[in-house]
Amino acid sequence: MQELQNEITDFLKEKNWLDQYQHPKELAAALSVEAAELLECFQWKSSAEALAENRQEILEEVADVMIYALQIVESMGEDGGEVIRQKLAINRAR
Repeated sequence: MQELQNEITDFLKEKNWLDQYQHPKELAAALSVEAAELLECFQWKSSAEALAENRQEILEEVADVMIYALQIVESMGEDGGEVIRQKLAINRAR
């Protein structure tokens, strides 16, 4: 997971976006927008229809959501894999 977070950071540096857009609040807002775009892929369609018509777009929107989620974690100085493992442990205990 850390390797993936490093790739995202390298991309952000290439685009000169690393310092100006990497704050948790802004990243959470961007994640919300991307999640809405993902949901839009399914609007007025069954899951099967949406996947048949928009499979690549859905995958791209999922990737955007995942990238922003990892950026939030990174901006907080945490490891995405460890954050997920901790949450899985909490969910298992329920």
